[in-house]
Amino acid sequence: MYLGEGQLTPQNFCRNPMDLHQGDCIQLLKSEDLFQVIGIDDEHERCWVRRWPLLPKGSPVFEISMQQIAQTS
Repeated sequence: MYLGEGQLTPQNFCRNPMDLHQGDCIQLLKSEDLFQVIGIDDEHERCWVRRWPLLPKGSPVFEISMQQIAQTS
């Protein structure tokens, strides 16, 4: 199944928040949904994400702490 540019798959999941890159697919600690990283602020340990895949009317971007990102294997 084609998921869009960058082929976001479980292999692209973030293993460590320090390894985050724009376009990565991640999960949040309190959600089973997937999110795409839009921007990263390493200095303040924050990032901006949106739900993935995109919703038909678009997926709003929101800011989260990197500590809210689930560690995946």
